[in-house]
Amino acid sequence: MSFDPLVIRRDFPIFSRTIRDGKRLVYLDSGATSQKPQQVIDAEVDFYRLHNAAVHRGAHQLAEEATDIYEGARDIVAEFIGADRDEVVFTKSATESLNLIAYAMGNAPLGNRFHLSPGDGIVVTEMEHHANLIPWQQLAARTGAALSWFEVNQDGRLDLSNIESIITENTKVVSLTHQSNVLGTINPLKEIINRAHQVGAVVILDACQSVPHMKIDVKELDIDFLVFSGHKAVGPTGIGVFWGRAELLEALPPFLTGGSMIENVTMTGATWAPAPRKFEAGVPNMAQAAGLAAAIHYLQEIGMDSIHAHELKLTQYLLDKFADLAPLKIVGPKTIEARGGSISFTFGDIHPHDLGQFLDSQGIAVRTGHHCAWPLNRKMGVPATTRASLYLYNTIEDCDALVAGILDAKKYFG
Repeated sequence: MSFDPLVIRRDFPIFSRTIRDGKRLVYLDSGATSQKPQQVIDAEVDFYRLHNAAVHRGAHQLAEEATDIYEGARDIVAEFIGADRDEVVFTKSATESLNLIAYAMGNAPLGNRFHLSPGDGIVVTEMEHHANLIPWQQLAARTGAALSWFEVNQDGRLDLSNIESIITENTKVVSLTHQSNVLGTINPLKEIINRAHQVGAVVILDACQSVPHMKIDVKELDIDFLVFSGHKAVGPTGIGVFWGRAELLEALPPFLTGGSMIENVTMTGATWAPAPRKFEAGVPNMAQAAGLAAAIHYLQEIGMDSIHAHELKLTQYLLDKFADLAPLKIVGPKTIEARGGSISFTFGDIHPHDLGQFLDSQGIAVRTGHHCAWPLNRKMGVPATTRASLYLYNTIEDCDALVAGILDAKKYFG
C-alpha cells in the first residue's frame, strides 16, 4: 500500500465528524490512545455478531470459531514482533502486563531465578511512565530489594556514564521504556542490555510508544520481556500484550489463578498449564483480540517503515516550526536523532492546561499535565507540559493548525 495520510484518514470514522461548532478535528493525542480504523471496529463487532462463544471451552462450532480467531490473533502478534506464538500472552493492558511480571517475581519461591530478597537490585530510569515505575517500587518494598535508576539529563537523554555502578552484580531486573511518552526519546538499548545480561539480570522493555510506530523484533533486540498495549496501535482498548522468552515464562510463577490456566486440580492443590495459558486465567478478551489482529494487519499493510518515516518527517517539521515560536520551549530532544513523534513543550507563562483548553476550542486535541511521569517532570524542572503526539493519520496541515493555534493562544492570553 502506498503511504498517503489523506487516504489513510478515510479509514478512520472519527475524522468524518466535526467538533467545537463545526471545526475539523486535529487529533494530536495518539500517545495517550490512537484512533481506530473501520477494519478494527468491524472485526470486533463481527466477533460479537457472528462468532461469540467462550474460547478453549466448547466442542460446538461457535466455540471452535472463537478459539480459531483468538489463537489466530496470537499468531499475528507473534509474527508482528518476531516472537514464537507460545511466548505471546494476552492481558487487559500493558499496565497489567508489567504488574504481572512484578507480582510473579514477588511470588517466586526461594531457589527460583526470579526470587528477590534484600541485597538484590531493580533498575529503572527517571523517564518511566508510572506503569513501569510503581510496580517496581512496590516489588522492592515487598522483597527488600533496592531500587535504583538511570538519571535523565536536560537534553532528555539517559545518562549512562555510571552504568556499571547502576547495573551491578546484584541487579536482577532492568525495566525501562523504549521510547519516552513525554520526551519522545528513543533510549540506547544495546549498551544497557549488554550490561544487564553481563550480570545475569533480565531486561523488560515497555514498548507502548514504540511498537505502534516502528518495526520491532524481540529477538534482534535481545531483550527478555516486552509489553505493549493494543489501544495505542489503532487497536481496541482492553487488550495488552506480554511477551517473554519461552524458558523464562516456564520459570515465572503465574500471577492470576483460576479457570483456563490449570493443568490439573484436586481439592488440595493444582498444577499449571504451560505458557501462555498459565498467564491467561478466566475467559479472555476474545473480541478485543480479534480487533488487535485486525489492527496489526492494518499496520502491516501500510508498512511499519513507512509509518516511522512519515512520523519523522512530521516531527522534523514541527521541531523546525517550534524553534522559531518564542517563547515556546521544547522539553526533550530538539532533533529527530533517536526520538519519536511525541513533543512536549511549555509556552511562556501560559499554563499547559490553559493552552490545552484553548487549543481544544480550535478543534485541536493535545495532552496536558504530567503525562503519568511525575519524577521526570520534576527532573526537567516543569510542573506540566503540553504534548503533541503524531501518528500515521496526521498531516502537515495538522502541524500547521497546531502552530496557528499556539499563536492565537499567545494573542488571546496577551
